[in-house]
Amino acid sequence: MTKVMGHSIRYLDYGRPNEGAKDLVLLHGIGASSERWLRVAPTLSRYFRVLVPDIIGFGYSDKPTVEYTMNFFQDFLAGFFESLRVSRPSVIASSFGGHIAAEYAIRNARSLEKLVLVSSAGMMRTSTPVLDGYIMAALYPTYENAFNAFRAMAHDSASVTEETVADFVNRMRLPNAKYAFMSTLLGIRYAPALRGRLSGIVAPTLAMWGDNDKMIPVQYAKEFREIPGSELVVIKDCGHTPYVEKPMTFNRIVLKFLAGKEVML
Repeated sequence: MTKVMGHSIRYLDYGRPNEGAKDLVLLHGIGASSERWLRVAPTLSRYFRVLVPDIIGFGYSDKPTVEYTMNFFQDFLAGFFESLRVSRPSVIASSFGGHIAAEYAIRNARSLEKLVLVSSAGMMRTSTPVLDGYIMAALYPTYENAFNAFRAMAHDSASVTEETVADFVNRMRLPNAKYAFMSTLLGIRYAPALRGRLSGIVAPTLAMWGDNDKMIPVQYAKEFREIPGSELVVIKDCGHTPYVEKPMTFNRIVLKFLAGKEVML
C-alpha cells in the first residue's frame, strides 16, 4: 500500500531486475484491478521495474466519496508516480486506463518514456451492447451477470476464469464500489475530448487492439493515429483484453516496442 492524496492505494511492485532497469506502470480498465495484468507482468518484470496500481476507486484501493473526474484521475496518477519516486516511466494502459494515460501524456508532454494504449477508451461517444452488459454486471454483481459480461468481452470464452469472475463480483460488492464506477462513467462522459489534442503527445506510442473487440470496436483504433509517429498493431482472434487472451503475443509485441528486444516466449 501507498498513500496518494491521503488515500490508501494498493499496488503490485515486482522490484527492479537490475540496477539500470526503467520504470513500467500498468493501468487497468474501469471496474478492474491489478490482477488483470497477472498473465503478462511477471515476464515484463524481467526487463523493467513493473508497478501495477489499483486505480483509486477500484480494486482494493480506497473509494472516497468524491467526483471521479478526469482531473481527479490525473492528480491520482501524478501522485502515484511521486509517492513511489517513479521517474519518466513507460506506461501500458488498457481501456479506461488508456484514456487516463493519453490525457496524462497530453498534459505532461515529456514525462513519459513510451506509451502503449490497449483497446483505449476516450474516442467512443456511444455505448455498445457489451459495454452495457458490463455496466449491468457492475451494478448488479451476480456471478451470472459477471460471467456473461466477461464472456461477451472476450473472443475466446475459455480465457474467462471462475477466479476472474468471482473477484469482480467481490470487488463490486465493496463499500462505495458502485458509486465510484458510476461516477467514473460520468467523468469519462464529460472529460475533455481527446480528438484534436492527441497531436500533443510526444512519447513514442503504440496502439494495440483485438480484432474482435466488441467492447470498444477496433474501428476506434484509427482515431489514435493523430498521435505523431504512432504505431498500430491489431491482434487476430482477440477481444478487449489482449494481455489476458494472448499474453505471449502481447508481451512479444510490447517488449519489442519498449525495449527493442526480440523475445522468444
